[in-house]
Amino acid sequence: MLSERNKILVESIKRLLRRDATTHLRKIVNKTHAADLSVVFRSLSLSNQQKLFDMIKDTEQKGVLFSELDEDIFSNLIEGIDVDEIVEILEHMPTDDVADIIGQMPKEKSDTILEKMEKEGSEEVEGLLRYGDDTAGGIMVPDFIALKEDITAKEAIESLQKEHLDVEMPFYLYVVDDHGRLVGVSSLRQLVVVKPETPLKQFMTTDVFSVQTGMDQEEVAKIVARYDILAVPVVDGTNRLVGIVTVDDIIDIIREEATKDILKMAGAGEEFIETQSVFKSTRSRLPWLFASCVGGIIAFFIIGRFEGSLSKLAYLAAFIPVIMNMGGNVGTQSSSIVVRGLATGQLNVRDIWSVVFKELSVGFILGTVYGFLIGVVAQFRYDTGALALSVGLSVICSMSVAALLGSMVPMAFARINIDPAVASSPFVTTSVDIISVFFYFEIATTLLGI
Repeated sequence: MLSERNKILVESIKRLLRRDATTHLRKIVNKTHAADLSVVFRSLSLSNQQKLFDMIKDTEQKGVLFSELDEDIFSNLIEGIDVDEIVEILEHMPTDDVADIIGQMPKEKSDTILEKMEKEGSEEVEGLLRYGDDTAGGIMVPDFIALKEDITAKEAIESLQKEHLDVEMPFYLYVVDDHGRLVGVSSLRQLVVVKPETPLKQFMTTDVFSVQTGMDQEEVAKIVARYDILAVPVVDGTNRLVGIVTVDDIIDIIREEATKDILKMAGAGEEFIETQSVFKSTRSRLPWLFASCVGGIIAFFIIGRFEGSLSKLAYLAAFIPVIMNMGGNVGTQSSSIVVRGLATGQLNVRDIWSVVFKELSVGFILGTVYGFLIGVVAQFRYDTGALALSVGLSVICSMSVAALLGSMVPMAFARINIDPAVASSPFVTTSVDIISVFFYFEIATTLLGI
């Protein structure tokens, strides 16, 4: 949802575009942060996007805009931009962002751009492109401050002032041995409060949190969040320091991974519909909706099996929706809690039975409360104790089984290394619907003697 400020910005730019007020547009575009401009671009046609882009004077602002644009918007926009201009923009951007952007381009175009870039910059980008997009190596920044452990604090400060002016985010000073292996770390605060002649090895921290180049980006984000650090060093198989992952990238990762999990839990793929084509969006949702469709057909056959009971007591049908919905909601709640707990590291697959027992207990208690409430309504409306008891017991069974499935299925999937998010709402709610209908009619026909 757009903030009020962004709504005003979008409407103002649209209005000025309609009036062809180029002078005013140019002023607004060059005073607006590129992150806000990326929001505006989502609401504009390609021709208007190109018009605004050409109005931006600052090359660095164009670079920030590149990194903020949605992938499909970026792909369409660069088709109308000269390769030399793209190269100039990329050379003013952090290397990790350049690698992400080049990774989105067609191979022919990306090869041309890498050939035109300065040798040092292109080599760093190609080095990052060797790693997977979602790994620590793929998101790291190859520019960092690394010094030998024998130099003094004064010499380290002089080195920062002379040789490390271009480091993007100098949160920490990393200490390496003669072979480039990571042996310690110091914050800049520690560096400036010690005596100038103190060697780094006397005040550096040797207990360093580091990650391997192949580690999944979500695991990297968990480490940064767990230990409250602003950057985490990335090392190769020999413990040689090759880059760092900074907190700004961690924020993007957390947001991206949370979005993927939420969309997968809903059975809607991994991307927002705004960033997908109609065909891609349809294809990503089709399998899960098919699962729901099959579940509905099975429920239809179960209800059909008890058609005789329904013909005798038509009011049995009145309670089918509420029993299915109560079970479905509890199942969704349980699966959401477990999936999120697994994603944040608060739950572990080794705790499967304690988690399942807890959720089952919660489901049973909630089922008892609402089973009694809905049973009272059934008794009041139809004045039949057997029906009230049937409805109450069915709600208890439905909500208990829903909590059981909602907690067990994601934990079981996680144990066999399948993403638990895919086992959430579509799978659980469909299963719960089938089980709820079956329990309801079995209990009702038994107690009512039909």
